[in-house]
Amino acid sequence: MKNFNLTIFLLLFYTISLFAQFGVRTDLISIETYQSFDKVYPGTEFKVAAEVKVAEGWHINSDKPYDEYLIPTSLTIVENSNFKVKQVVYPEPHDYKFSFSDSPLSVWEGTIYQGVLIEVDSNALPGVYPLVVKMQYQACNDMSCQAPTSITDTLQIEVANKTSPVNSVNGEIFDKIKLTFTETAVESEESSDPISSALESQGLLLGLLLVFLGGLALNLTPCVYPLIPITVGYFGGQSEGSTTKLFMMGVLFILGLAVTYSAIGVITSLTGAVFGALLQSPIVILIIVAIMLALSLSMFGLYEFKLPDSIVNKAGGAKAGLFGAFFMGLTMGIVAAPCIGPFVLGLVTYVATKQDPYFGFLLFFVLAVGLGTPYLFLAVFSGKIKNLPRAGEWMDAVKHIFGFILIGMALYFLLPLLPDTFSAYVLPVFMIGTAIYLLFFEKLANSVKGFRIFKIVFSVLIMAVGVYALIPSETNSVDWKPFTEDALTEITGKGVIIDFYADWCIPCKELDALTFSDPQVIELSKQFETYKADMTKALSPEVENLRNDFNIVGVPTVLILNANGEEIERITGFVNAQEFYKLISNVD
Repeated sequence: MKNFNLTIFLLLFYTISLFAQFGVRTDLISIETYQSFDKVYPGTEFKVAAEVKVAEGWHINSDKPYDEYLIPTSLTIVENSNFKVKQVVYPEPHDYKFSFSDSPLSVWEGTIYQGVLIEVDSNALPGVYPLVVKMQYQACNDMSCQAPTSITDTLQIEVANKTSPVNSVNGEIFDKIKLTFTETAVESEESSDPISSALESQGLLLGLLLVFLGGLALNLTPCVYPLIPITVGYFGGQSEGSTTKLFMMGVLFILGLAVTYSAIGVITSLTGAVFGALLQSPIVILIIVAIMLALSLSMFGLYEFKLPDSIVNKAGGAKAGLFGAFFMGLTMGIVAAPCIGPFVLGLVTYVATKQDPYFGFLLFFVLAVGLGTPYLFLAVFSGKIKNLPRAGEWMDAVKHIFGFILIGMALYFLLPLLPDTFSAYVLPVFMIGTAIYLLFFEKLANSVKGFRIFKIVFSVLIMAVGVYALIPSETNSVDWKPFTEDALTEITGKGVIIDFYADWCIPCKELDALTFSDPQVIELSKQFETYKADMTKALSPEVENLRNDFNIVGVPTVLILNANGEEIERITGFVNAQEFYKLISNVD
């Protein structure tokens, strides 16, 4: 016992002397902290990891040293009302024999990883809060010990509302720490995102089936409407031959659509760009318009759209239409991309959380295949029109009609680039002009009575639609004001409605035409401050700031805030007037 006490005395004396002469060396221990999510929700849990590096030749005591006189290492969080420590875990220590001790000591050397499980206060308001991680320790080598001290590192934790996507980060660090969430926290996290929880719980095959069905459901949204006339126009004029070839063309069309759509989806989820933002680029719009016009001109016999014969021969005699169908699908993937809704939003969030681009590509690929499957049958049906009896002039006349459809779609995509003063007249005038041409100048197949009747009825219908569109009308709507950076600072005891829209967004136009023009919605909206936020130029700094401030993944997105400026509802995609009225009528 005397020898033991003497050892302790000599060790402490040497340590105090060393400290008095040279002070505590701060270069012996370094700490760097990491968080498990880029944002956190109120009432949920997140992990913090501390990477501690101990200088070579030195060690620190473990959290449970063998002797009472030794200073244990402890990891704590400096008091913060928004965060509460739930659990602290340390790595396994090692026993080492040092010259100053008769028995081994429990210590750590080199690089170690410690973890803390933290609960966010359920009343924490959205914002960024500093989280100070503190480690108390005593560093020793084989001959001496430094005085007990501490080291800190600060994390900036963003508390977000539950409509904002949260991504897992620093996975390679947390894989080294045995730290798990509590069961209640896991259940709460799963329930807050039904799409993510469904995909996690169903397994890969059932999860892919769920995504496929979600893709089928996208056909009920307005932004896929342009695919219908394009598919009819293209396949109606390109098909020749058997049903098998038509089917193969349809499959390649879907594959092309899926490749583009899934690539856009993965880029969106991993970068945070607005879903479908490619259509804000004039260059992309002009390319789509050029493709539509090129295909339409081939319908009028100006040229034949096909691969060179040398390539066709090398491909084993494959028909030119197969290449065209795949290329057309690639283009239509951009057209379909603005389809944003709760399911797509959930999928974007899930892929962003996983941060696995290959897995994300697979999910969006299956989603796009589901979206495109109905167009496989539409392609076969449209193509079979040319196999009806009495080919020749009949065939050419049908191709001309499909050519006009494709020109009309080219003009439709060109509208966002045209001045507002006459853009509303472009399509109606084109429809009237097309009807006049088909009625009085198109003579092909007039000898076929059935086709002549069809052409007359078709022409009269599109002329009537065109004339109706030109009739001036006063359409009532919600009294929108342009959204500015200072808009939310001007709230005067009212709730707020913010409509994030883009000129290229078809569901946005549907909301304006069918929902925001409803008399009941207009009347109730007077109780709110109503703003429109223009997201058309998705790559501009102004829109980038809007996207980051409000976590906008795609358009349309409508935010409903209460009188305190707190978000209480987020609407993605098109909703009808009745549903929208019900949502805003519940705002206090």
